[in-house]
Amino acid sequence: MITNKIQSAVSEALKNLYGIDIQPEEIVLQKTKKEFEGDFTVVVFPFVKQARKSPENVANEIGADVCGKLSDLSGFNVIKGFLNFTVSDSYWISFAGGIAGNSRYGLKEVNPSDAPVVIEYSSPNTNKPLHLGHIRNNLLGWSVSQLLAANGRNVKKVNLVNDRGIHICKSMLAWLRYGNGETPESTGMKGDHLVGKYYVEFDKHYKAEIKALMEKGVEEEQAKKEAPLMVEAQQMLKRWEEGDKEIRDLWQKMNRWVYDGFDETYKKMGVSFDKIYYESNTYLLGKELVQKGLDLGVLFRKEDGSVWCDLTDAGLDQKLLLRKDGTSVYMTQDLGTALLRHNDFDADQLIYVVGNEQDYHFQVLKIILGRLGFDWADKVYHLSYGMVELPNGKMKSREGTVVDADDLIEEMEKTAEEMCRDRGKNDDMSPEELQELYHILALGALKYFILKVDPTKTMLFNPAESIDFNGNTGPFIQYTYARIRSIVRKAVSEKGLDLNAKCNSVKLDDKERDVIKMLHDMPSVVEQAAEAYSPAMVANFTFELAKAFNSFYQDTPILREPDANRMVFLVQLCDIVSVAIKNMMHILGIDVPERM
Repeated sequence: MITNKIQSAVSEALKNLYGIDIQPEEIVLQKTKKEFEGDFTVVVFPFVKQARKSPENVANEIGADVCGKLSDLSGFNVIKGFLNFTVSDSYWISFAGGIAGNSRYGLKEVNPSDAPVVIEYSSPNTNKPLHLGHIRNNLLGWSVSQLLAANGRNVKKVNLVNDRGIHICKSMLAWLRYGNGETPESTGMKGDHLVGKYYVEFDKHYKAEIKALMEKGVEEEQAKKEAPLMVEAQQMLKRWEEGDKEIRDLWQKMNRWVYDGFDETYKKMGVSFDKIYYESNTYLLGKELVQKGLDLGVLFRKEDGSVWCDLTDAGLDQKLLLRKDGTSVYMTQDLGTALLRHNDFDADQLIYVVGNEQDYHFQVLKIILGRLGFDWADKVYHLSYGMVELPNGKMKSREGTVVDADDLIEEMEKTAEEMCRDRGKNDDMSPEELQELYHILALGALKYFILKVDPTKTMLFNPAESIDFNGNTGPFIQYTYARIRSIVRKAVSEKGLDLNAKCNSVKLDDKERDVIKMLHDMPSVVEQAAEAYSPAMVANFTFELAKAFNSFYQDTPILREPDANRMVFLVQLCDIVSVAIKNMMHILGIDVPERM
């Protein structure tokens, strides 16, 4: 890469001219600001004191030395202490020729024998269907997995299903009380939707009981604990942990309904997992670790029998690990799951994709694992992300005010269909091809809109804005890709152009050069995005690349180019851009259609 060459040449010039010994990778190379001439800039102020010359003199001497040795540079200019290098067109043309035909440009190969990075995402509860919040979690987890794999990391994608606990018992109890034996088959509802219906039903009746108790003079907090439904749900959880057959059979039946529903939704979203863990299989291991902590003296038991970890010396508070009745909490099973996952994979890193409301939880998890003596505790990393909000506020599953994932995808597919029909450019496609196109556009719009936002930020989801064919959207990029593929197909079929043909030197205009420079930047963008765990960097780069291509396309009559050699170059450049867009969208989990 030209950047490495410039860094090495500057390092050598500093040593030869001024005796300054600095490694090439320590030379900070920046992209030249648009208002100045040049491609890459070196700030020379850090070297002025040792060189004992003015910034302008140092910059001019280094620039002359470097340009005298690097034929890939066509010149330099100095503005105060800023040394701007201009890369020659011959380098950009040679670079484009070097990546032409490389279908994996920008993606590194994975060595499956490397210690894996284990990424947990999704982690649904089996008391409700997946909703918009889950969508951001799944899409972020999947995309970060793809991003790390694109950087050569051996990634294992895992899911921890929260299939036990008081919230599960709430749905079970409500179904027993109010369900009249209905099933997904008898109602025609997806199983996860049916179970979610009874989670909402529990909350409705529970609130009514609280209100009735408060009207009798019971304080609100006490009423929440004494409400008959809550008492019975707690008893059900205890019976579950004791292995009660009747409760376990009901639990397995209702969970199976939910799993079948989840599988349908995962397939729609295009996400999958290498391994699925279930809390019902890990919480007992967590209890064993709690006993180990008691034996080591890093945990303590209160008079009521509950078990805690005192974290006040770490600036935190005391953390509950077992309730007084012996039932476990989330932290209990997370300890067990972390140990099981470490034993399964001997991972280089354990990444948890979980919302930022759980920042404290994962801080505590890491500390407790360390106190239990696990030297791999520092491999735990919480990839914290912001919540998804709607124009009318936050979603609440208990109250049924959520945006259901299945309904959202279906509505976006309908919107995609309407927009395609309005454009009237798909009359030659079969019904099956059209349905596939609508699905690709809908998922592309949804995924891109969510992933283009920095993961750490809370985002406002606007379905109508996401599926626009103009602006910073998935469909705009997908349409750009389809347009490019159409150009390439016509060049081959109508012009008889050989995509593998060698073209002689051509003269670049500014917009062609801009596109090639962006392609040159692409691998470093993928690397930087992986370091930041930020698919947003990939998304927004891809949008800028699509914009740069469209600007070039508007000014360049590619298929009417009279110079055959230049047409070969232009079509090859189109092909390279399409590969780059496809690979970057692949990292985001987005398909690109060959035709639109």
